[in-house]
Amino acid sequence: MTVIRVLLVDDDPLVRAGLSFMMGGAADIEIVGEAADGGEAETLAERTRPDVVLMDVRMPGVDGLTATERLRARPKAPQVVVLTTFHADEQVLRALRAGAAGFVLKDTPPAEIVEAVRRVAAGDPVLSPAVTRQLMRQAAGAAGDDRRSRARERLAALNDREREVAVRVGQGLANAQIAAGLFMSVATVKTHVSRILAKLGLNNRVQIALLAHDAGLLEEDAS
Repeated sequence: MTVIRVLLVDDDPLVRAGLSFMMGGAADIEIVGEAADGGEAETLAERTRPDVVLMDVRMPGVDGLTATERLRARPKAPQVVVLTTFHADEQVLRALRAGAAGFVLKDTPPAEIVEAVRRVAAGDPVLSPAVTRQLMRQAAGAAGDDRRSRARERLAALNDREREVAVRVGQGLANAQIAAGLFMSVATVKTHVSRILAKLGLNNRVQIALLAHDAGLLEEDAS
């Protein structure tokens, strides 16, 4: 059994204690450290090498957004899941652009938070289609012509098939759903996703989705 190493980052000791307690019963999860702000998280991450970091956004000192950017820029970067009290918040959106693999609400049932950690460790971002749509609407409202133009310039590096996959990632579809819709194998979808990430210099599927929305690809697909 592979054990998932988790670092908890929140300025509220009660929240950290609750998270530690709820994950303590999972045999495949090990809490390797707790931090009260982003600066402490960076130091602990260097020492403990976590697989997943559960990161609060609003903290004194170094906030969760800055810490996420710094952690994701490292070689062998840990996956970051944002902890928030809001369903769709500008800070959460910025954290996703910085490379976070998704987010969970602080009042999410314990079993779902544990499962979110497992999914992220396995490379599957934690964003439900409903939450994805809500965040994307906010992103679209904030995106002007310049952002759309820049996004389209970046996506020009993709071939037609990769572009089709990017659109469906933006729709929140899983690999199996993409494979069925485009009549290809799941392994081929994974290969396309890996190539998209490499070509565009992105960290994860969430960033593919955000870029596709910025470029207006989902609007075109729906028309």
